[in-house]
Amino acid sequence: MKKIAAILGLITLVAFQSCEGPMGPIGPEGPQGPQGQPGVNIVSEVFQVDVDFTEANNFERIFDFNPRIVESDVVLAFIRWETNGQTPIWRALPQTVFFNEGVLMYNYDFTRDDFRLFLDGPIDYRTLSADWTRGQRFRIVVVPGDFAGARIDWTDYEAVTKMLGIEEKDFLESQLQPRD
Repeated sequence: MKKIAAILGLITLVAFQSCEGPMGPIGPEGPQGPQGQPGVNIVSEVFQVDVDFTEANNFERIFDFNPRIVESDVVLAFIRWETNGQTPIWRALPQTVFFNEGVLMYNYDFTRDDFRLFLDGPIDYRTLSADWTRGQRFRIVVVPGDFAGARIDWTDYEAVTKMLGIEEKDFLESQLQPRD
């Protein structure tokens, strides 16, 4: 008997939950509330820079953020590694290249005020051909701290730009000059 009463009670609850009258699910809707405060627009900053790594610049280039970035922001750097027809292939830094003479790494670091792109590794950079030191193109993405917990492969250029809503034109419009 208890089982039948429990089943009938459950059926009654389900029936009332699914009922909808002429004024809405449970009764009339109340009046619309006042307009809320405007939301915060979280936007990533992006930059494209071309770098020549030379002995004169100590095989590094420093670029200033203006204005400085927020303390919780993270900076990602990608290098144009090659092209497939007209399509550039971007790789996240650091990138390592092995030569008979030693190891070369393209690397970067950043503060709230600037970011630095530099050659690293136990190799004499002066022995590298211009293919490795001249006209290197980088894309820099400043990721707002609000995205820090996102489940994404931060080394995947396509995934990062898609998640942040970044388009090709965003990079082309954001050129920076290196600090002298």
